Amino acid sequence: MKRVKFYEKLLSEIEADIEIVIVINGNFDQRFVDADRELLEEAGFGAEQDETILLPEKRRLYVGADSIGASDIRAACASAVRALGSKNYKTAKMASYLNHPKCTSVLRAQVEGLLLGGYTFDRYKSKKSDKGLHKIRISLEEYNGFELDIPAVQRTVEKGIISADAVNFVRDIVNTTPDDCYPETMAQIADSIAKEYGLECEILDTERLRDEKMEAMLAVARASRHEPRLIHLSYRPENPVAVVSIVGKGLTYDSGGLSLKPSDFMVTMKADKSGGSAVLGIMRAVAALKLPIELHGFVGAVENMIGGDAYKPDDVLRAKNGKTIEVRNTDAEGRLVLADVLCYAQEKVKADYLFDFATLTGACVVGLGQYTSGVMGWSEEPIQRVLYAADTLSGEMAAKLPFNRYLKKSLKSEVADICNISNTRYGGALTAGIFLGEFIDEHHRQKWAHIDIAGPAFVEHVWGENPVGASGAGVRLMVRLLEKLARGDSH
Repeated sequence: MKRVKFYEKLLSEIEADIEIVIVINGNFDQRFVDADRELLEEAGFGAEQDETILLPEKRRLYVGADSIGASDIRAACASAVRALGSKNYKTAKMASYLNHPKCTSVLRAQVEGLLLGGYTFDRYKSKKSDKGLHKIRISLEEYNGFELDIPAVQRTVEKGIISADAVNFVRDIVNTTPDDCYPETMAQIADSIAKEYGLECEILDTERLRDEKMEAMLAVARASRHEPRLIHLSYRPENPVAVVSIVGKGLTYDSGGLSLKPSDFMVTMKADKSGGSAVLGIMRAVAALKLPIELHGFVGAVENMIGGDAYKPDDVLRAKNGKTIEVRNTDAEGRLVLADVLCYAQEKVKADYLFDFATLTGACVVGLGQYTSGVMGWSEEPIQRVLYAADTLSGEMAAKLPFNRYLKKSLKSEVADICNISNTRYGGALTAGIFLGEFIDEHHRQKWAHIDIAGPAFVEHVWGENPVGASGAGVRLMVRLLEKLARGDSH
């Protein structure tokens, strides 16, 4: 699908091949539904969440939503667009959906759902389909009969488009194969974003990484034919209300290194760049939204491979801040890269908030499932900002995983300052987070939150507004957090 646009017209005045109607909470008496009620009941349409039915003779597609809440509407809209993906309809129209006359968050979710549900990744298909919607027109007619504030609605639609486009941009990067997307490629993508949106862009190559004494990151990259890159994008508006740094793990491929992954675990490891890709998408969205937040995005782009020059279990690495790390497993490489990038980010920018995104641990997926990100840190304030932005604002799911003083002992090393894996099989997401916490300086200690997106970043089936493959996890969450911060709102 190419475009969503708001029209200051009634539904009857808008031309389209088909109309999309959302049935809220199984209410067949509602506006826009009553005309086809008998036909829907006869067809056995129960209007369950994301259930769809096409009435071609009426040129309408109905989709169920459990409520008129943003998350349900977003998922329902995505399901409707997917249901029309194999059909020959090119244009669709639908009403606006709000749950309060002064609040447009549900309408934003509607726009996001339409664009996120229309996402396809066909780069590697020899035959590309032209089926599916190209345009969706949203009417000023509203589900509850509310009179719309047209300028506010137009701003909301534009924000929804920017947010969804950034997510789909990230999905494309993550879905791209490791042979076509490696550290230099990510640097090129960052440079193109900078040129398009007027950002500053600095790229550190191997020589400069060595000058910065980032030996942990360099060790992970050593066996790859693709040299590492550290990306620093900066968005500097006039008179910013806050300064924020975001850091992303950009493992363009992770074989596990000499602690080689089993072959079936290596499949989908192109998704290990999801955190770094999310940072690129967030930078793009914030610049497009022109938020009054000074934002710095840092990406550690590396490929973890095997070879005669690979770093080894038993190696001791020295991170940028001088701490030594005993390597006991080369597949715990993301935290080594992040350790150096976090140190670099803190040295370059004294931020009001510091957030990192990483597909860091399978343990987080075991603990929270495939759809939920784990949030960790030393301070409640940034953690609560992330949780509120996830569950209440963006529709992403996140849960706090609490640090405790006992788990730190499991990272003790007899030969170095710290070990890169725990000496216990339990609490792996937390021990990885605690490891990262050792590379957070005193200035940022109460301002940092770590977001483990290993679960939702890449899932091999459709769920909610997300397709098979990359979801763009973290983008909507952080964009909404920054929008709220820009308004001066507390968490």
